[in-house]
Amino acid sequence: MTLAYYIKKPALMQDDRVSALLDDLSSRGIAIYRISDASQLCAGTDAVLSLGGDGTFLAAARIAIGADLPVMGINFGRLGFLSENGPESVVVDALASGECLEEERGVLSVVVEGPDGSVIAPEGFYPLALNEVTVSRLGPAMLGVEVSLNGQPLPVYWADGLLVATSSGSTAYSLSVGGPICTPDSKVLIVAPVSPHNLNVRPLIVPQETSVSIRFKSRTGGAMLSTDNRNCLLPEGATVRVCTSGVSLRRLRLKESNFINALRSRLLWGEDLRNS
Repeated sequence: MTLAYYIKKPALMQDDRVSALLDDLSSRGIAIYRISDASQLCAGTDAVLSLGGDGTFLAAARIAIGADLPVMGINFGRLGFLSENGPESVVVDALASGECLEEERGVLSVVVEGPDGSVIAPEGFYPLALNEVTVSRLGPAMLGVEVSLNGQPLPVYWADGLLVATSSGSTAYSLSVGGPICTPDSKVLIVAPVSPHNLNVRPLIVPQETSVSIRFKSRTGGAMLSTDNRNCLLPEGATVRVCTSGVSLRRLRLKESNFINALRSRLLWGEDLRNS
């Protein structure tokens, strides 16, 4: 077996847990090498390991999707819903024995159109997102966000922005703005305003096949578009179209991994001092 590993933060290479993990993998006869982008992938590579937190996983996922390789997250960060595995020997055992399970995670496709309807690619634009796509304000004034679902317009959101999240992203930015938690196998999208001024609006769950169109009104003349952890500037009059893409992320996990248990341990779900 040959594995590539991706580390976003160089300082993590000084972590003793990283060197112990790499030594453990090598001792099992697994060839492993470091990459910083897709061009460094070698032929015959079986999977990509992401060493870090969920932000690192999102960057590694872009490499894995482009190469059609599975990716596993090894958590050296904090919460770690995508990078749920610690750098313990149980992970090495599963990789060496080929007993990991592979699951598919939906990926969003993003298209930006200019005021004249032509497709544009703003500087820094990336057309795919695993967690969420967000349109947000640049200045202190709120945005007027016009949203259509399969061509059916919703009432205008007056807010700091709006996000469209996958079920994978329900525990990311969507959770912070009051969105629902969805199990990763849920075939849904979450449409949620960011800090809405309308007190009577709530996040909306729609089928994952839904096509979402977003336009905005801004006093500053533009807005910020984020696809996961990549940002670019949107010009005034731009339209953002979001839908489920034709590709998916191949994610490796341990057989005993459990999303509900992850919620309990990472979000302290159900913890109550009265019961302790």
